[in-house]
Amino acid sequence: MTKEFSPQRLDVKAFAQAGGRLAGHDSLLKYERLAQEAKGLHPDLMVDWEAVGEVRTALGGMGQVWLHIKVTASFPMECQRCMTPVDVPLEVDREFRFVADEATAEALDDESEEDLLALSREFDLHELIEDELLMALPVVPKHDECPTAVPLASSDDDFEEANDEKPNPFAALAALRKDNKG
Repeated sequence: MTKEFSPQRLDVKAFAQAGGRLAGHDSLLKYERLAQEAKGLHPDLMVDWEAVGEVRTALGGMGQVWLHIKVTASFPMECQRCMTPVDVPLEVDREFRFVADEATAEALDDESEEDLLALSREFDLHELIEDELLMALPVVPKHDECPTAVPLASSDDDFEEANDEKPNPFAALAALRKDNKG
């Protein structure tokens, strides 16, 4: 009999020892914090994810618990160039090593290149997926090519007027050149 694993209450160690694999195709609406960040959220936006557990043998023969997640999603945001909606593609491909507890994770964090998490028998995989997607959001979302022309105009009349009155800084060089030829 194979054990059933739940992404909401995942026994990470048992999952890794079984070489477990979980996958999902969830509505973006399922992820509450992501839904709050979204602009123009609609129910057909999906999050596709996969999680694979494994035990790797480290130096000294100790088994280490690992979790590899891959996530893809399309997230609605507002283009910061043309100020129209843009669906931003998000991709996460991360590995996490699990250690005995939070204190161990903190102690090893500075010297470790891996991302460390504390082992749990009720680990919430969806929460980890949501955290990773939130961190993958771009600070300045924009289209590769905006669907509408972006007007490049100044709204400050005083600035434009001052710019028009300002002499060309190279005019003096042009005048010197004329004087030397003459």
